[in-house]
Amino acid sequence: MEGENISFDGLGMGLGNLARLSRAKSRSISAENFSGEKGQGGRAMEGTGANAARDLGQGWKVSPSVNLKAGSVFTLADIAGPGAIQHIWLTTFPGNWRNLILRAYWDNEPNPSIECPLGDFFASGWGERCNINSLPIVVNPAGGMNSYWEMPFRQHAHLTVENLAPEEVTLYFQVDYTLTEVPADRAYFHAQWRRDNPLPYKQNHVLLDGVQGQGHYVGTYLAWQVNNTGWWGEGEIKFFLDGDQAFPTICGTGTEDYFGGAWNFEHPKGQYGPFSTPFMGLPQVILPDGLYRSQARFGMYRWHIMDPVRFEENLRVEIQALGWRSGGRYLPLQDDIASVAFWYQTEPHAVFPALPGPDGLEII
Repeated sequence: MEGENISFDGLGMGLGNLARLSRAKSRSISAENFSGEKGQGGRAMEGTGANAARDLGQGWKVSPSVNLKAGSVFTLADIAGPGAIQHIWLTTFPGNWRNLILRAYWDNEPNPSIECPLGDFFASGWGERCNINSLPIVVNPAGGMNSYWEMPFRQHAHLTVENLAPEEVTLYFQVDYTLTEVPADRAYFHAQWRRDNPLPYKQNHVLLDGVQGQGHYVGTYLAWQVNNTGWWGEGEIKFFLDGDQAFPTICGTGTEDYFGGAWNFEHPKGQYGPFSTPFMGLPQVILPDGLYRSQARFGMYRWHIMDPVRFEENLRVEIQALGWRSGGRYLPLQDDIASVAFWYQTEPHAVFPALPGPDGLEII
């Protein structure tokens, strides 16, 4: 019998299946092969590298990247299924990360299953480079972004990048995928971005709400700016499953606890201790500089790969923002919190809340 963590033909192999033969077909889309078709890579005669390759000609890195005009939507990948996206690599300058919107549509659906600023999707929400060494998301020097989230589709996959910046943006990218049958029990990958700036007093930040169908929650990324002095991470995360109303089925004990740390992430004494591990991390700590950087900013991820949160009908996820006030009392905070929720579910999915415009996305 196939176990829960055993991969199927052509999808994510895992070390336990690495020697297993498969008739799945490996394909890759990039600026050197926009269609991903067999034998069509490196044939460009024009592109962003044409001038550099003028002495060498076809086959010599003529089209390594694309230029996205301001306000344009670029098709990153358009693939006839069945199959699964296995790896995405891309890079662009950090100043573009919040202005580029990544979307993915599965099986010709009208509404995206992924809608997220590009940087936040890769756990890099502050527009500053930060190395991340986790299992599904890896960010390497100097801004090489990698996703290993498995993204199955049965009929069609359509990925786009929208440029909301007022200027042209250069993007390098590669989408690696497999063409293979997808078992009936494989769900569809989703990612949704939300932001509270500031978080209303005595309210929780909602990472996800309105999810309908069967599935499992697999990850959280938070870009958190603290607007008070003192410790900011006493808040609990709450998972409301399958009809939970006032009280959740799963309730955490504190923000740093949920992200796998303890005691304010303080190590050594008097300092934050950044860390990046396969399933959880605080890889980014941006501290005030005494001038224009007046607030502390943090980037944190928690991947529920070994402990997915299962739901049968619906799901809501919230996190509190809590600090301390006089008399040993909790202080509800009004911080700038941007989040990405990652999950798998059956389709169709509920329509996402409208993404804000550039001013609502801006890192300020």
